[in-house]
Amino acid sequence: MAKNFLKRFAALMAALSMLLLAGCNVENIGEEPNERKEKAAISVHFLDVGQADSILVKAPSGKNMLIDAGNNNDGEKVVSYLKSQGISKIDVLVGTHPHEDHIGGLDNVIKNFDIVNIYMPRVTSSTKTYKDVIEAVKAKNLSINTAKYGVKLDLGDGIDATMLAPIGQSYENLNDYSAVIKIRYGNTSFLFMGDAEKTSENEILNKGIDLKADVLKVGHHGSDTSTGTSFLDAVNPRYAVISVGANNVYGHPNKSTIDKLNKKGISILRTDKDGTIVLTSDGQNINVSN
Repeated sequence: MAKNFLKRFAALMAALSMLLLAGCNVENIGEEPNERKEKAAISVHFLDVGQADSILVKAPSGKNMLIDAGNNNDGEKVVSYLKSQGISKIDVLVGTHPHEDHIGGLDNVIKNFDIVNIYMPRVTSSTKTYKDVIEAVKAKNLSINTAKYGVKLDLGDGIDATMLAPIGQSYENLNDYSAVIKIRYGNTSFLFMGDAEKTSENEILNKGIDLKADVLKVGHHGSDTSTGTSFLDAVNPRYAVISVGANNVYGHPNKSTIDKLNKKGISILRTDKDGTIVLTSDGQNINVSN
């Protein structure tokens, strides 16, 4: 009798132990999703707007930045794309410089979204395109902040977004007024050049700024007036994105620029060949899609 009782008791304790162990496993399983939770990502969208520029940056904080908005006839397309991304507010809106292929659609964007901050360089234009943008700004009682070297852009915690140019007060070429922006997220970084040419590039180099970036938005659609050798060496990107229209009359991107990029083994992405390009970073790795 005593032996049978001890056997039954031992069997009961073993069963209880198994149940307790199973309970621990269930608790651990419940914790796994949090442990496996993906780190928030930043996504950068290079819109296919032909021979023009428009770049959307969606930060992990939920804040959004739009750099340029294509030509005049791209305004509705840009607005439609932003809405397809679930965007109702733009925290940072940048018109890099007052050329039509960069600010053409800005008035459409201003009219259709809640805009928090607008940045443009301190230079004006007599074109109707520029006047349309100014009228849209005034109609919503907004003000324009000056885009210049040293300006910090608020895209939320974890993002360092700084303007590296323009540095000078005046330029012969309107392209050199371009707002140049560098974004850092974790161990990854993006450099957006607008249409900045070699004059602006050399000013940035002379500042001794850390230009290293994983992604370079090539200046001036790949023209030979931008992306000087010394500047490209300082940036040393893994990816070069060229916003350009197919068979454009300017011959962009210039063969010499493509040759420089190829010589350094940089992966080239082009909106005329790849359409809208989306690069996503979790702070460590960058993924490309379109």
